[in-house]
Order: sequence, then C-alpha cells, then structure tokens
Amino acid sequence: MRSHTRTFILIAACFLWAGLIIGISFIESPAKFNAPGMTLSLGLGIERLVFSLVNKVEIALCTILLVAMCFNGTTKREWVLAGVLTGVLFLQTNWLLHTLDVQAVVVGTGQNPEPNSLHSLYQALEFVKTILLFILAFLAHKLTIIHKHADRLKAHRLQELVS
Repeated sequence: MRSHTRTFILIAACFLWAGLIIGISFIESPAKFNAPGMTLSLGLGIERLVFSLVNKVEIALCTILLVAMCFNGTTKREWVLAGVLTGVLFLQTNWLLHTLDVQAVVVGTGQNPEPNSLHSLYQALEFVKTILLFILAFLAHKLTIIHKHADRLKAHRLQELVS
C-alpha cells in the first residue's frame, strides 16, 4: 500500500541525492580548478577527499531510497529505475572511483598517465543518475497521487451505495 509519508521519504532522498550530485560534480568540482592559486596537485587531492565522502553519502541516500521503496507498494518501473541507479552507484564505487583515485595520485606525483575517457564516463554517469533521480521522484509522486485518488474514489462510491 502506498503511503504519502513513505513517498515523501523516497522523493526527499531522490532530491537530496540529485542536489548533491549537481552541487559537487557539476558546480564545485569544475569551479575549484578555476580558483586563483589552485594547483592541479592540490585540486586533485581535494577531489579525492570530497568524492570519497560524497560516495558514502550517496550510498546512504541510496539505502534510504531502497528501504522507502520496499514498504511503499512500489511498481516494477520504479524498481527498474532504482536498480539502474544502484547499478551505476555500484559501478562508480567499486571500479571507477578507485581507478580515478589511482590516476589522481599518479598525476599528483608529477607523472602523466595515459589519456583515457574515465573522467568523461564518470561525468556522464553523474548526469544519468541525476536524470534517473528526477524521473523516479516524479513517478513515485504521480503513482502515489493516482493510487490515493483511486482509494478515495472507491470510498466515495461505497458511501453512495450505502446512502
């Protein structure tokens, strides 16, 4: 059974997570490297710390989102979206962040690693997660409204039959 409270928790987790991605990945991270006096080595050191912490917060928000879904009469479409989100987060956590971290250490020591597109892949996955989070929040809200409206309509019809 869908609940406004559980839907609120689900939507809040989606928007907090999306806001975190937008604030850190799309605003703070690029702006940092344009700051006066910011060296590449220092910027990468800060990035390693920030993205490690952000990843932990993302895992917590993903857990909250999934728990809220478990108790909210979630549809198959919502589970598919959440599954893709979780899969992307898992990929970033267990492979991409570690690989980019190693690459940042190499650059920080003054070496030039082979050029690759891992950073672009990470940015693309951040964009995908953000879009999926907005879609999931919208869908959860829409389905809860439809479900609650159907319940009220049934109750109203029962009341008319009794009257």
